[in-house]
Amino acid sequence: MPLSSHHTTPAGKPRARHYAIPFEGRPGPNNAITDVPGVAVGYTTLIEGGGPLVVGEGPIRTGVTAILPRPRADLAQPVFAGLFSANGNGEMTGSHIIEEIGAFTFPITITNTHSCGVTRDGTLRWLTATAPDALDAAWGLPVAAETYDGFLNDINGHHVTMAHVAAAIDSATTGAIDEGSVGGGTGMIAYEFKAGSGTASREVDWQGLTYTIGSFVQANFGKRRNLMIRGRRVGAELAEPPMVERTPRREKGSIIAVVATDAPFLPHQLKRLARRIPLGIAWTGGLGYHSSGDIFLAFSTANGEAAACASGAVARAEYIPDCDIDPFFDAVVHGIEEAILNALIANDDMTGRDGNFVPALPKGWLERTFR
Repeated sequence: MPLSSHHTTPAGKPRARHYAIPFEGRPGPNNAITDVPGVAVGYTTLIEGGGPLVVGEGPIRTGVTAILPRPRADLAQPVFAGLFSANGNGEMTGSHIIEEIGAFTFPITITNTHSCGVTRDGTLRWLTATAPDALDAAWGLPVAAETYDGFLNDINGHHVTMAHVAAAIDSATTGAIDEGSVGGGTGMIAYEFKAGSGTASREVDWQGLTYTIGSFVQANFGKRRNLMIRGRRVGAELAEPPMVERTPRREKGSIIAVVATDAPFLPHQLKRLARRIPLGIAWTGGLGYHSSGDIFLAFSTANGEAAACASGAVARAEYIPDCDIDPFFDAVVHGIEEAILNALIANDDMTGRDGNFVPALPKGWLERTFR
């Protein structure tokens, strides 16, 4: 098992386990959502300019994250899915059909609030160019989600393009993936520290088989006073360094979370997994405040033939019984907690528009406290 990937990202950023933070559960080989076979993640990261905001010019601190639920050749094959909105002050396109039929197709994208439509349409444009048969006789309702990055980014400049969406999808890879200020998480803030993209995984043994629960978050929420690490209230210890607000920072926090698994679950069970995501968030101190868009998706790569809805024959799907689901609930909560902390720790200070400044969670403090 490549334990180095548990401690650092491919770009060399430290992850939470680098500081010996004691987590629960058994992570997969890369401790990432990509430990679920067939799932891949890609990023386009846009960091340009500095100084005063000039709408349409910058500074730019944003990007696109793409999560592929199946290998490229199989993206038109649906995956069973369940969705849960803990606080609906946000957007996730494709949610209505997921609620209706319990499945979706095509890549998931995550970006900033004002580029969500671009990433949705960019996914369709990418499919038209690379897999035209997937849309030849059907419509496409891709999943696109968002959180707000306007404190650091020229969000009204609309710098994310369809080409950036295609680049994120095309760059998607399995194995270890980067975290922190990358992709859609580039301009995001959590607990008044620099945050963004984070991931983790847990393995669950059931009836002689091993399944994986992979978690991915775009973390942009929380007040510093509430921050918890493994049950320890640490916010009061971390009053320094403060954010620098050259322009008012209105409360616009959110978190998007995606849980993937190769365990065979039906849509109603995946909704149950999605409903446990807020418990992992709460273990870090997230309380779902009014302005926070807390929207969560869980999907399973199993039962592909049943999800495909072939006409004219009875579809048959396997599923783990509900009475055995508790270890998978554990895995969701543990993975989401660690993914959020990875988003915070695999990060650096960032200065954005108008000199607005967000510090990284202090590495020296982490060394002194946990190692």
